Amino acid sequence: MIARLAGTLVSKQPPHLVIDVAGVGYEVEAPLPVFFDLPETGQPVVILTHLSVKEDSHTLYGFATEAERRLFRQLLRISGIGAKLALTILSGARGEELARYVVEGDAAALTRLPGIGKKTAERIIIELRDKLGDLSMVSAASSTGSRVAAGDALGEAITALIALGYKAQEAARMARSAAQPGMGVEEIIRHALQAMVKHG
Repeated sequence: MIARLAGTLVSKQPPHLVIDVAGVGYEVEAPLPVFFDLPETGQPVVILTHLSVKEDSHTLYGFATEAERRLFRQLLRISGIGAKLALTILSGARGEELARYVVEGDAAALTRLPGIGKKTAERIIIELRDKLGDLSMVSAASSTGSRVAAGDALGEAITALIALGYKAQEAARMARSAAQPGMGVEEIIRHALQAMVKHG
């Protein structure tokens, strides 16, 4: 089991990042909040990981904190939720937001996340309600995203939203409505997802 990577950040293109550890590049998939706190490429980085092993693939999922990783693993125990959907859930709702939806029984907010229908939302609430005590959530991530030209940032944000399961037209609408001058890619994505969860 690979539980932690410490090395040099080679690239970050949500939802993927690559970390060089002693000359070996590890590709890691991570929820979007992880990207908000990453250093610039070429800088040292430490990521906690969960290794998913299937017949045809070995996939590393990365997290900034132990609480995020535990929540990911709790989601995997719920019937109908695999690693990709768990990653999407944690990209659309930070740990503390997800905890609030569960405690309040807010299935409507959960169904606004891509891939979550009413039955899955209800299962998440039932399964996690008694397990959130030790997950004391997570991360006020900084809003300092990578600063790139506005057009590039918007395009990358749209690509990332499509990778999370949104249709291309919807991803473009979400990103354009969220984008403000000077925003980095991660900031655009974060604002777009927050607006989607709040307003539907």
